[in-house]
Amino acid sequence: MDYTRYASLQDRVVFVSGGSSGIGAELVRAFALQGARVAFCGTKPDGGRALIDEIVAAGHAAGNGRPPIQAPWYGACDVRDVAAYQALLARVASELGPVRVLVNNAGRDDRHKMEDVTSEFWDDRLALNLKHYFFAIQAVAPGMAAAGGGSVVNMGSVSWMRGRPNLVGYTTAKAGILGLTRTLARELGPRNIRVNALVPGAIVTERQTTLHRDPAADQEFLDAQCLKIRLDPGHVARATLFLAADDSDGMTGQHVLVDAGIAQNSVVT
Repeated sequence: MDYTRYASLQDRVVFVSGGSSGIGAELVRAFALQGARVAFCGTKPDGGRALIDEIVAAGHAAGNGRPPIQAPWYGACDVRDVAAYQALLARVASELGPVRVLVNNAGRDDRHKMEDVTSEFWDDRLALNLKHYFFAIQAVAPGMAAAGGGSVVNMGSVSWMRGRPNLVGYTTAKAGILGLTRTLARELGPRNIRVNALVPGAIVTERQTTLHRDPAADQEFLDAQCLKIRLDPGHVARATLFLAADDSDGMTGQHVLVDAGIAQNSVVT
């Protein structure tokens, strides 16, 4: 995919959590194509190898006029382990420089019935889908501010706006991301750090296709959306690049929906 070029992203250090697959992997590709110094994490020790090889190969094949593509940096980490995760972010800053763009993306939308939720499962859903967002911001904000500022993009979901069933742990966490975004936008604004939420709708990924996608599900989404297209990770990446780049330097505390209009009648304002 050919992305719009954002000159401010070239050589900028970008960190993407959960970047090994799905939307996260496309975010890593998109930032790498901007010439950014991209770092990302996943849970597997070798989980980033295939994506890094793909991006490096794409860089060798690129024509003239494109920013030089730098091999991404990968680290394995469970983002629920706050100490380990913050230590990994410190390594990124030490090896690449201060993080100027943080994309909080890691999460899982595993289905669960209300009756099956235990206290331990509830805490795990919040840790996996919300808690690490805050502690990543806490870890990178001092270096980001010292470097002149930057952009945080928190990945949300329209699922909570639509009241999707069998996801209460996930939707509660995703709703919390809006409060986190607005509060930290106010708190970090004086340090020239922008904090926005990017809210995807129904995105076609390999995982969603394997677990939940069929012709009936596709039609249900198309019927509910204003735009009659299935969204893919590229739609999310294009909007994320804009929020990360200096082109959006007047935007903070916002939640930007990339959902083809599926939440039009249920958006919280």
